[in-house]
Amino acid sequence: MALRHNKGSLISEETLLAAQETRKAAFTQFLPNFNAVGSYMYNTRGSELSVLGEDALLPVGSIDPSTGGFTYTIDDIVTTTLPNGMVVPVNAQGQPTQTPSEFVPKHVAYLPKDAMTFDMTHIFVAGIGFTQPIFMGGKILELYKLAKAAEDIAQIKYNNDNINTLIQVDEAYWRVVSLQKKNELAKEYNKLLQTTYSNIEQMYNEGVITNAELLKVKVKLNESEMTLTKAENGLKLAKMYLNQVCGMDFNYDYTLADIENVEADNILITDSIEQDIAQRPETQLLEQAVRIAESEVNIARSRFFPNIVAQGNYVVSNPSMFNGFDKSFKGSFVVGLAVQMPIFHFGERIHTLSAAKHKRRIAELQRDEMVEKMQLQANMKQNSKLEAAKQSLIAQNNMQHAEENLRQAQLGFEEGVISASDLLAAQTSWVSAKSEVIDANINTMLNDLYLKQALGKIEAPKIERNK
Repeated sequence: MALRHNKGSLISEETLLAAQETRKAAFTQFLPNFNAVGSYMYNTRGSELSVLGEDALLPVGSIDPSTGGFTYTIDDIVTTTLPNGMVVPVNAQGQPTQTPSEFVPKHVAYLPKDAMTFDMTHIFVAGIGFTQPIFMGGKILELYKLAKAAEDIAQIKYNNDNINTLIQVDEAYWRVVSLQKKNELAKEYNKLLQTTYSNIEQMYNEGVITNAELLKVKVKLNESEMTLTKAENGLKLAKMYLNQVCGMDFNYDYTLADIENVEADNILITDSIEQDIAQRPETQLLEQAVRIAESEVNIARSRFFPNIVAQGNYVVSNPSMFNGFDKSFKGSFVVGLAVQMPIFHFGERIHTLSAAKHKRRIAELQRDEMVEKMQLQANMKQNSKLEAAKQSLIAQNNMQHAEENLRQAQLGFEEGVISASDLLAAQTSWVSAKSEVIDANINTMLNDLYLKQALGKIEAPKIERNK
């Protein structure tokens, strides 16, 4: 009931579910990433786009047989005949020249500006592509390990919150048992004093005892009634707290099983204490901290390696230029590899790696220190449990002596050899001894619980929630 109701446990469960989804998201980084894009652009001057600024006249020449390049032959250019009968090229001024750049071609190709003007008013582009990591220096694997460690931490915290809830319930339960038994004891003591007061009142009326002795008993009776009221109120509050922990109505009433002789489990520290400590949530959290620090070292180291990814894209556009200028959708598929290799950054990566290694060492030292402290704590809890068990036996013996002392006092009072004050003292000793028995028994159970916690031997049951 408490595990289903506890808000902290519910929060831890939601945190665990979130960590699981984060770990699943981290796993997708191993897989290719597909994207589709599309765009439309309107160009206000798209119809004015032209390759040429004006009409062009292209000279017509010949192909040089020896080089395969463009050249002029004597038949391709304007010439003149000198007085000696030699035919020579002329420039634009009609003067003979031997400079090829000054030759005047006889024929030209007319290329109008309008022929090289394109309508780019409406532009459509669309594409789909993928990116597949091939080698990233190991950082993707380490990031996944970090996400897995975060999930494990959330699981450990969830279990730890459930264990703390169980401990909280046990403490509240034994508090109710203790107050329940003390309430019964207060009623029994009050009834005993009422009987004593009635007997002494008769003796006072008969003139056997003084008024002072009657008043002593009356004072004790009033004190016992006040103690009974406090015990009833304390029991009511303890039940309300247990109800709140278990998610029940505050005013729900019940009577717990009456436990006369509590018996703790026979759990003591053995040679396997390190294995027991390893089961504690605190130890597991420290181990996860070391794992996280190790992954951070590997991530820092991965920055020294190249990053290699495979890429592929299919892009279509309108207008297209695959067969001249065509206002239709046409596209092509392109695949390739991209490599990025770090070269030099003034030692920044080396310092980052060193810092990560120091943090890993810190996590390891913190883990070792806390394990030693938990071992010490477990030994302290064992000593407390043994002391509580011994105290319980002593309290049982004291109660037997107090009961016998009370019986003898009552007989002596009835025979007239013991005063009312001695009888009240015997009754007070009896109540105190019985109260110590209750406290010793409850303390035994609680110390047994705390030892189980110190040794990691408390497991929270799996629960089904109605969502």
